[in-house]
Amino acid sequence: MEGPFAAGGPASPAELDAYRDEADRFIAEVDEEYYLHYAGLKESLDLEEIYARHRDLTRLEKAQAIGRAVEGDSRVRELWRFACEGHIGDHTRETEERVARLEAELEVELDGETIPFRMIRSALGNEPDRDKRRRLNSARADLTQEHLNPIYEDALQTMHELAPALGSESYAALYRRFDFPLDPLAEQCRAFLDETERLYEEAADRLFRNRVGLPLEEARNWDVARLFRAPKWDNSFPKDAMLPALEATLTDFGIDLRSQRNIHLDVEERPLKSPRAFCSPIEVPGRVMLVIKPSGGADDWHSLFHEAGHAEHFAHTSSSLSMEARRLGDNAVTEGWAMLLEHLVDEPAWQERALSMPRAREFAAEGATLLLYIVRRYCAKLTYELELHSGLDLEAARSRYVELLADALKIEPMAADYLADVDSGFYASAYLRAWAFEAQLRSYLREQYGNTWFANRKAGSLLRELWSEGQGYTADELLRDVADSEIELSAVAERVREHLH
Repeated sequence: MEGPFAAGGPASPAELDAYRDEADRFIAEVDEEYYLHYAGLKESLDLEEIYARHRDLTRLEKAQAIGRAVEGDSRVRELWRFACEGHIGDHTRETEERVARLEAELEVELDGETIPFRMIRSALGNEPDRDKRRRLNSARADLTQEHLNPIYEDALQTMHELAPALGSESYAALYRRFDFPLDPLAEQCRAFLDETERLYEEAADRLFRNRVGLPLEEARNWDVARLFRAPKWDNSFPKDAMLPALEATLTDFGIDLRSQRNIHLDVEERPLKSPRAFCSPIEVPGRVMLVIKPSGGADDWHSLFHEAGHAEHFAHTSSSLSMEARRLGDNAVTEGWAMLLEHLVDEPAWQERALSMPRAREFAAEGATLLLYIVRRYCAKLTYELELHSGLDLEAARSRYVELLADALKIEPMAADYLADVDSGFYASAYLRAWAFEAQLRSYLREQYGNTWFANRKAGSLLRELWSEGQGYTADELLRDVADSEIELSAVAERVREHLH
């Protein structure tokens, strides 16, 4: 092959444009395959044919040539990250397919009941008998350790072996070159854990006692799904009211969900359909799939509103933007928009408008505690993943995972999850920055439009304007432009304290 891709020079503008066009088609095909599989329309997740059709995208020489063309251009840097992740994905896709196949096939037999592997977490949340939760969780751990962890280990080793050829001494170092603020964020995480230690211990103890009937010191990891499930609130979050509440909320923003031709609501019941809502942006903004299998309960409502936030963001993204701004960019942006809608479910003012819910402030306090739990968990996860991807010995990884998460949550995690609980591409960092972005943007919206900002058409107009930018700007840039603020995890602590005191 002739040209800089083969000769060792930087990719030319024409080559970058051609690469963008093919990458756009590749992402669409992959997202459609994920949609078909997790919507229960296909039993298997078949990525190999897609990668084969776009083999040229994932070649090492292309990733290297695009990397040489970055020269401070953030748009090209995003394309380079995509090329590197595609190269790594080409070498790990088989393991991903094997994991997806096993997760769809594996089952647990317990007390005469057959429970599919993917339904175990849901079953844990719905199971009132603590001993049965313990045995079910133990069975999940055994399946994970025996069937999944050997695959995860191979994938991790492959990822680490590929980093040097992409120009970095480690997988973590590669993401620093992508301009991920991993180290400053890790410092914020340590400060957040210190700052909220006592607040968390007191609030989590109250929540475990109220929802599970146990003090924090007696709680175990098999009790956590039950904590989040919160069956006592089921009557306040009925299954048949989920979509109407979402539609009414979007109407207040000036959006008619049913008339959005680019958002496709998949609400059909299928045996293999994922029990949690998800969004698959196959074409941005032209064809966005919002997949729902309503079951009711607060956790299910949170999931629906979260994925609807993604869907509205992608559906409002301007079609005139570059591929990088529509498809790539800072994922803290779309996660932030998802969280903005998700956290409405915990807002007393929103509940009063949408649900006429009794004891709304009690539920808000519990929601704030759960948010604190999750953010502390991800603070520990980021620390762990930085160590894991910087050369931590695999034999030591399991104990380090348990140590860090137990210290943050005061509950030992399931040790077998030490690889399953790792987000590829340091996605944990996107979630952490998104929580801060959401907390700070919410404060701004309340200052500008009042406590019922979510019912203000001007706020809706602002959101639609910001959504139209896709991910062309980072979360930091958006927050700086809108609210003249820098992303700070401490804003999450302030948001939590507001509902706990």
